[in-house]
Amino acid sequence: MSQFKTHTLESAPQASKALVEGSIKANGFLPGLHAVMAEAPGLFEGYQVLHKLFSESSFNAEELTVVWQTINVEHECGYCVPAHTGIANMMNVDPLLTEALRSSTAMPSTKLQVLHDTTLAMTRGRGNLSDAQTSAFFEAGYTQQQMLEIVLGLAQKVMSNYTNHIARTPVDSVFEKFAWSK
Repeated sequence: MSQFKTHTLESAPQASKALVEGSIKANGFLPGLHAVMAEAPGLFEGYQVLHKLFSESSFNAEELTVVWQTINVEHECGYCVPAHTGIANMMNVDPLLTEALRSSTAMPSTKLQVLHDTTLAMTRGRGNLSDAQTSAFFEAGYTQQQMLEIVLGLAQKVMSNYTNHIARTPVDSVFEKFAWSK
């Protein structure tokens, strides 16, 4: 059982109140991850900034989903995999891609497979890639900017995945139908 507080607008530290209000306005509810992160205003704000920046990166909806879910699955985040399944649905990502990511099976295209493989290698290797892995990424049509944007996505996911692990954040009711375990 978690010892971490899941805040409400009323219980959140003063420095997190505006962030909590923004989250409720944007989502229609306060996601559990945000309710936990509210305890550490710097973490909460940093996470939200990274999420915004990565969402606005040069990746399209499918590619964003590949990066997010590759990391979520590798980190075995039982909160983020269901949440990003729901997010992928809202972004009109093909459910076959989402299921392939959730079940660690082949991607529907060579280019997305290379993105998945590169993201996984970066996650497992702590940013270290072989020359062959780097070449494969660029040969698939991705850019140096996009390789660096994977780092941005990875930073965001480390913040959320690790927070959910230590806090044992329960899956939000709106995402329970997408429950996942390794």
